[in-house]
Amino acid sequence: MINKKAKGTNAERELIHMFWENGWAAFRAAGSGSMKFPCPDIIAGNSLRKIAIECKSTSDERKNLSKQEVLELQEFSKKFGCEAWIGVRFDGKKWFFISIEDLKQNNHSYSTNLESLKTRGVNFEELIQ
Repeated sequence: MINKKAKGTNAERELIHMFWENGWAAFRAAGSGSMKFPCPDIIAGNSLRKIAIECKSTSDERKNLSKQEVLELQEFSKKFGCEAWIGVRFDGKKWFFISIEDLKQNNHSYSTNLESLKTRGVNFEELIQ
């Protein structure tokens, strides 16, 4: 059984390969989530666009994100001048991406589920168009 950190790292690496295979440059940001400065999991771009992605991989039916994770992604994206996206891969499914504005919000966190991602989000091919 793979631990959560390794599962997340493998999912991020999978996504990096997808970007490179489609003509984008991408890298995992070292220290993501472990330093005092805001830092997304992945930064990707081409000659026209650059994006910052907070990545999540889960076997659950819903994925929650802390307010801090979302606020840090927003802060980084604003300062860096790029688009902010949440990338989620449910086990056995493709990657989906959703904007922060389309996440469900409560007092303590943000969340999304597969159904919401299918209706409000975009798949990888749509993201890179």
